[in-house]
Amino acid sequence: MIRIQLIIALCFSNIIMVSAQIEVEKKEQITFNLAETIGFAEMQFLKATNSLDIKKGFPRESHIDGTWTQVNAKNWTSGFFAGSLWYLYELTENKKWQKEAEKWTAPLSSLQTFSGHHDTGFMVFCSFGNGYRLTKNNSYKDIILNTSKTLTSRFYPNVGTIKSWDRGTNHITIIDNMMNLEMLMWASKNNGTKEMADVALSHANTTLKHHFMENGASYHGVVYDPATGAVINKRTYQGYNDKTMWARGQSWAIYGYSMMYKQTGDKKYLEASIKTADLCISRFPEDVVPYWDFDAPMIPVRERDASAGAIIASAFLELYEHTNNIKYYNWVVKLLNELSSDAYLAKEGNYQCLLLHSVGNYPRNSEVNVNLNYADYYYLEALVRLKKIVNMIE
Repeated sequence: MIRIQLIIALCFSNIIMVSAQIEVEKKEQITFNLAETIGFAEMQFLKATNSLDIKKGFPRESHIDGTWTQVNAKNWTSGFFAGSLWYLYELTENKKWQKEAEKWTAPLSSLQTFSGHHDTGFMVFCSFGNGYRLTKNNSYKDIILNTSKTLTSRFYPNVGTIKSWDRGTNHITIIDNMMNLEMLMWASKNNGTKEMADVALSHANTTLKHHFMENGASYHGVVYDPATGAVINKRTYQGYNDKTMWARGQSWAIYGYSMMYKQTGDKKYLEASIKTADLCISRFPEDVVPYWDFDAPMIPVRERDASAGAIIASAFLELYEHTNNIKYYNWVVKLLNELSSDAYLAKEGNYQCLLLHSVGNYPRNSEVNVNLNYADYYYLEALVRLKKIVNMIE
């Protein structure tokens, strides 16, 4: 009897070993050199930090001649450049990047009392959040807590969400708003208030109820009656039309709900993220990087959106961590292989950025086929996450 049990155990052990070998064999091969890509990022950001005048604002878009479009602190993209510098510091452990990150983070402190729109999660948590994570600077923590308190003032209990835009008399919530919730959840767990988490959970739950089509695609915005919370209509402002899959909107949905699962352990959030992620996988073009809208006419003669590809890559690494499903890892590698190629990296001209071929707002002909700082930010975030996985394997 003991001999039979031993044989069964050995057979089972061999099956596990074979299964493990199959999983390794199935992993998509990384075709770009991670160290060289990080080196390229350092070179580009060195040019940027040497040429930019911080008094003129925060870099948003890099141009072929080496100039930048710079914006003030209240612009929704203001925190991404500092956040990218923090990721460079994390990737290289070079104190130079810590000093540059501190320099570009400091002027954003005024945002802790800013309530003009909802995007302070991007503006403050990408900058001060990464800064606190890497340095444990308590002044950064205080700014995050104050910003989170200010952000809760945009929450409407009758609707159940944080108001995104102050347009007209109705209450508009856009899918991008999901990206604020990580800051609120973090703040609530780090000497903030229970209200911060309550607001985040209500926002996530209300958005989950109203923001998605049956197939898992996300609308860009939902318009609510602020008095009753009734849905007035559903829009996709920056997509081809209200019923199409605007690529960056899908990336915010995948990322936002994967993050909320990480924060809460509530499986309905993970299921929502997976449903939208799998829909995107079924719609990816052969070379993976999504078009600005998955349903835009005249594909394949359409603009790609590298920013959506970078956000999805970073979000898929989170999904891989939560599910251990190699499918998400493989799609990340496919995305990063393409984004790290000469077709997307800004190796020509005098660019001082990383990724080309992003789309901001196509219907308004704004920032079409350009570099955008949030594409660089989420690309670097994906490299940080991938590097950790590769180091664990090695």
